[in-house]
Amino acid sequence: MGTVGDAYDNAMAESFFATLECELLDRRVFKSKAEARTALFTYIEGWYNPRRRHGSIGYLAPAEFERRQAKIEADRLIPLAGDQTVPAGA
Repeated sequence: MGTVGDAYDNAMAESFFATLECELLDRRVFKSKAEARTALFTYIEGWYNPRRRHGSIGYLAPAEFERRQAKIEADRLIPLAGDQTVPAGA
C-alpha cells in the first residue's frame, strides 16, 4: 500500500508531464526521435528546470530558489582560516 509521500511524488510527476504535454508536445510535430529528444532536453534543461516558476518551491524558478538557499546556508556559516567553516553560534 502506498504512503502519502508516494501520492505527493506522483502528483508532482503528473503535474510535470501535463505541463510538458501542454507547453511542448501539443505545439509541435517532430520529424524524428532525435529532434524530439533535442527538443525535450532543451525544454527541461533550458526552460523548465532553470527558469519556469514552480509552485512546490514558492513560485520561484529553481535557479532562484537554489541561489536563495545557498545564501541562507552561507549566512549560517562563519568563515575560518582557509576553507574551514563552522555553523554560526557554535
